Amino acid sequence: MTVNPGHFTHDAEPLPEDRFLDREESWLRFNQRVLELAEDPGLPLLERARFLSIFASNLDEFFMVRVAGLARRMATGLAVQSASGRQPREVLERTAAVAHELMLRHAACFRDEVCPALGKEGVHILRWEDLAETERERLRRVFRERIYPVLTPLVVDSAHPFPYISGLSLNLAVIVRDPETEATMFARVKVPPVLPRFFEASPDRFTPLEDVIAAHLGQLFVGMEVVEHHAFRVTRNQDLEIDDDISEGLLQALERELLRRRFGPVVRLEVEESISPAVLELLTAELAIDEGQIYRVPGPLDLAGLAAIADLDRPELKYPPFVPSKEAVPTDGSIFAAIRNRDVFLHHPYDSFTTTVQRLIEDAAADPHVLAIKQTLYRTSGDSPIVDALIDAAEAGKQVVVVVELKARFDERANIAWARKLEQAGCHVVYGFVGLKTHCKLAMVVRQDTDGVLRRYCHIGTGNYHPKTARLYEDIGLLTVDPAVGEDVSALFNHLTGYSRQSGYKRLLVAPQSLRSGLVQRIEREVEHHREGRPARIRIKCNSLVDEVVIDALYRASQEGVPVDIWVRGICALRPGVPGLSETIRVRSVLGRFLEHSRVFAYDNGGEAEVWIGSADLMHRNLDRRVEALVTIADRVQRDSLLGLMDLAMDDGTCSWWLEGDGTWTRRTAPDGEPLLDIQTHLVKSRRWRTVDG
Repeated sequence: MTVNPGHFTHDAEPLPEDRFLDREESWLRFNQRVLELAEDPGLPLLERARFLSIFASNLDEFFMVRVAGLARRMATGLAVQSASGRQPREVLERTAAVAHELMLRHAACFRDEVCPALGKEGVHILRWEDLAETERERLRRVFRERIYPVLTPLVVDSAHPFPYISGLSLNLAVIVRDPETEATMFARVKVPPVLPRFFEASPDRFTPLEDVIAAHLGQLFVGMEVVEHHAFRVTRNQDLEIDDDISEGLLQALERELLRRRFGPVVRLEVEESISPAVLELLTAELAIDEGQIYRVPGPLDLAGLAAIADLDRPELKYPPFVPSKEAVPTDGSIFAAIRNRDVFLHHPYDSFTTTVQRLIEDAAADPHVLAIKQTLYRTSGDSPIVDALIDAAEAGKQVVVVVELKARFDERANIAWARKLEQAGCHVVYGFVGLKTHCKLAMVVRQDTDGVLRRYCHIGTGNYHPKTARLYEDIGLLTVDPAVGEDVSALFNHLTGYSRQSGYKRLLVAPQSLRSGLVQRIEREVEHHREGRPARIRIKCNSLVDEVVIDALYRASQEGVPVDIWVRGICALRPGVPGLSETIRVRSVLGRFLEHSRVFAYDNGGEAEVWIGSADLMHRNLDRRVEALVTIADRVQRDSLLGLMDLAMDDGTCSWWLEGDGTWTRRTAPDGEPLLDIQTHLVKSRRWRTVDG
């Protein structure tokens, strides 16, 4: 994309060409930070196992989407030089090198640290040969009763071609010999994903499912000699490609594409390091991959399955229990009265999602004074009380409009199912715009209050309407009856459902029309404040910072001397602390018990601080190809409390990772050995980080 440096830089020196970090490597460094949590002996042991699982799941998605997308663009000749200056082949080779390194480190952490430590606590993950005979006997019965019936060995010979290997499936490559003819054949046995990843041989003693299957291969190949067997796993392209110019309905197009996606090309082959050269050569040839796509690691493979181990009922090996606060909205009165009284600021999971956002929709569905509910749904849970409440509202005769995003990655099937269910209940279901994902988090309840006034009760947030992830994701939301916000949200819903040409809003910034330009204009305004000697500072919290226009604006602000603090969870393409370019920019990352997910954009604004929250990350897709919304925080106490939280995250005494200009992340440690402040633990203990009166 063309980088516009902004109107206040017309006489500035050109910025250096190497000013952007590579986004793919930056993402891998984010997953490295997840791995460092698994490697941290100070964390509860089962939580370390969970971080090992998260690392593996993250990497699976990275290969399915980012690596696969790059490989596809290279194959079609559409790949171009990255913003970091690397050619596509360089990016792919560097990505493979870093991923190899991290996968080996991940396997070593499991084998050398977490697995032995679990054993000392009485939780054992053992290979078949390490089990007691009584445990093997029990698993033989389990094999006959539960595993054998769902197995399908597939042999490869002149009459049977090499089978299709589905993405992320775990498999056994088996070489068998016919004792009569001495002929050898290759066979594939798929490890059933419907069964537990680790089988319990006896209380708190587990073994990988593929080990149980491997020990009984003789029962699958009766009369044959099993020569060798090896576990392997493939990752395929799983990103969606939908022609935005198609004339058929988006719903039907997506359903068709989901069927196609199962057969995407292989982008990674994982094998246990003990695999024989002959079997590996056969797999390489049949899967049409090259050496750079092969990842040899110590077994077992697919450690995403450690999530089940992390779920064991061993509370002493986990984070202490945490109950979200219910203080944000009084539980003994009307939620509508509470919102009318003043704006309600929410910080999940520290504030309960159930008694605030979910309650708003449920109470609205049951309230006879409510005339209409409008809501966006990007992701929600399989048994969503939000969806149930919307259905109840429609069946009660209320006007219910739901903007469902069908293309929410990896939640497409669930969203199609909910879209059908909502339609059948009488809700007006809209699928947003062709070519744009609807990612904004909005809900509006239209109510005829007892004083006769028709009011719009709005929720604008940074997270999905997903009750389950709301207990794990850190997010921010605003409940308000402010007329200006109500007008803006009404206009935006009309834009989503009626294709209006709305472009101007009072308290919202909306992508793709005005969000990027609005943020950049405010960055430029801070420069003017700084030049005039007024308070000027920029503070941003986001998941990812990639957009070159915004980064260049931040560089220009730094060159003028404006302090810039970036609190980012994942990717950051900005180089901080570079002399002459970004000396006043600091970048920090916080990872921990909860997934930091909120987005905040704050400007000192000459002493009248302006703070925005919302759904948008600073990426091309968010600013150009999604409908996103930010809202200003009007209450001064709420603004100040949020700014204080951001300052706490940037404080030298807070546990965080610091980004250097060369792209390396370093976990902050206290020089005197004293533990640093864990901001999430601090918020759990304080339960409500802001002033209750605010």
